[in-house]
Amino acid sequence: MPVRATKRGEERTPLEGEWDVVVCGASFAGLAVARELAGARARVLVVDRYEIGERQTSACGIPTSWLYAMGLEGSLQQTFSELVVHTPYGTSRWQLPWSFSTFDYRTLCALLWDQCGPDAEFETAKVSGRTGNVVHTDRGDLRAPLIVDALGWRRILGRAANVQPPEATLSRGLEVHPHSTGEDMELWLDRKYVPAGYGWSFPADGELRVGVGSFDPRYHVKEPTVALAEDLDIPAVRYQGNWIPHKIRPAVEDGAFFVGDSAGHCLPTTAEGIRTALYFGIACGRELRAVVEGTSSRAEALERYRAFSRAHAWKFNWLLGVQRLLPKLPPPVAHGVITAFRSRTLTRLVFDTYLGIAPPEFATRPRDAALPSPPEAEPVVA
Repeated sequence: MPVRATKRGEERTPLEGEWDVVVCGASFAGLAVARELAGARARVLVVDRYEIGERQTSACGIPTSWLYAMGLEGSLQQTFSELVVHTPYGTSRWQLPWSFSTFDYRTLCALLWDQCGPDAEFETAKVSGRTGNVVHTDRGDLRAPLIVDALGWRRILGRAANVQPPEATLSRGLEVHPHSTGEDMELWLDRKYVPAGYGWSFPADGELRVGVGSFDPRYHVKEPTVALAEDLDIPAVRYQGNWIPHKIRPAVEDGAFFVGDSAGHCLPTTAEGIRTALYFGIACGRELRAVVEGTSSRAEALERYRAFSRAHAWKFNWLLGVQRLLPKLPPPVAHGVITAFRSRTLTRLVFDTYLGIAPPEFATRPRDAALPSPPEAEPVVA
C-alpha cells in the first residue's frame, strides 16, 4: 500500500512561474500526457496534491499487452488467462483471448515518471481552479498556454460546478487488501452483495484485492465488501475506495484539455479506467507535443483531441446501456448469458472487440502519426 510522502509545513514553499505545459494530476492519465512530451524540449510541470505513486485508488489491473507496449512490465505482479464468474446459479470459467495482469501502483507510476524525461518537473500542490491560462494552487499561481486536467472525476478545471455524489453519474467502489494469495481473477454477479454492480477478487503477488462496486452511487458498499470478504474467509483490512465516472464528458473546455476520469474516460459496465486513461493521455500528449514543436497550433490541438475523444463516445454510451440493462435482467437470464461465454468463439469476439476500444498498439504508434479523424455524426454525452 502507498506511503504518504507529500510536502508539509516549511517544505511547502511558494510555487509560481510559467511553463509550456502544466499537467494537473500525477496518476495514469497525467503521467501518460507528460510521457509523450519527453524529448520535446518543453518546460513541463506536473502537479498533484500527493506524491507520485502515493495514493492508489483502484484494483490496479490491466490487459497485460498494455504494460509491455508502454515498457511498464517491471510493475507486473500476477497474470491471468482466465476469468472466473460466479452467480447464484453456478460458476463459469472464461478462457480469455488475451491475458490480464495486476500491477504495483507505486512501481508503475515511478516507471511512467522515469519515461517523462529530464525536462519534466514535479511539485506537490493542491489545485483549486483556473482562470484562463492560470492554474490556481495552494502554493501559488501556475501559468501555461497548454493546461491539462487529469485530476479525476471532480473536473476541477472545468467552468461549471460539478454535480456531487450521489446525484452525479458515478459508480462507487470499495475494496480490502488482505495479505493472501489466489490463482484466479474472479467476479461475483450476485444481488445479495449489490443490486446493481458486482464483486471482485484480484490476486496480486501476496495480496488479494477484494471489493464491491455499485453502479448506483446511492448504494453504500462497505457492508457488501465486508460480507464478500467474510464469505472468502479473509480479513476485511486495508481499505481503499473511490468514485468511478461512468459517463463520458467533453475532453476540451474553455481552452483546456481533460483526460482520464475528468473526461469520463472510464468504461461503463466494467469500470475499467486505467487502460483508457493511458490511451487518451497518450493522444492528448501527442497533440501537445505537436504544439510545442511548432507543427500544430493550440487551437488545432484542442479541436483534434476533442474530435478524437468524441469519436469514442458511442462506445462508452453503448457500454453504459449494457450497464443499465444488467440489473434489469432476471438472475436466471443473467446466469444464462454468463454461461454462454464459455464458448471460446463468443469470448474471443466480445473481448477482442472490447480491447479494440483502446488497443495497446496505439501506445507504440509513431508520435507524429495522425490521430484518426472521426465522423461528425458520432454521438457525444455532455
